[in-house]
Amino acid sequence: MSRPAAFLDRDGVLNRAIIRDGMAFSPMSVCEFDLLPGVGEACGRLDEAGVEIIVVTNQPEVARGSLSVSTLEDIHRELRSLLPILHIMVCPHDDRDLCHCRKPLPGMILDAALMYDIDLTRSVLVGDRTKDIVAGKAAGCATVRIGGGYVGEPNDVTADAMAPSLGAAIDFILHLTETESR
Repeated sequence: MSRPAAFLDRDGVLNRAIIRDGMAFSPMSVCEFDLLPGVGEACGRLDEAGVEIIVVTNQPEVARGSLSVSTLEDIHRELRSLLPILHIMVCPHDDRDLCHCRKPLPGMILDAALMYDIDLTRSVLVGDRTKDIVAGKAAGCATVRIGGGYVGEPNDVTADAMAPSLGAAIDFILHLTETESR
């Protein structure tokens, strides 16, 4: 029987994004990795409710050569040690690579749904950027936008809900994943 999932963007949802000149960037080392307040409790509630946690993250710094795969793996090992994550899906490509997995395309979500028998109609994508929300909608998930966006980024796509943090959105997320149909 298919099960629901919470597809969680990494930077800005689970961990603090590094802000430079008003723009958000990924941590470039385990030392820069900082789990946001309330994330552990929120993910614990998802896990207790039987909602699979799948991280879906664009990491173009790998393609750009400014982040090594081994450092990315170290960051993800730290993330897994802190949260009950089923899988971390990574798009290591840049826009010019034209891959199917880079958000706003839904490739990572669709691939994970096939791998783990996920019911997308009972699942939710949680992200902090328009790209995340577009990908979630394209995959057929409900969407929750965390935060208010970043300087210079479009904010023209409406999510099903908005919240200041994953912790603040958890009751809504749990309600969405329990609903048989929307």
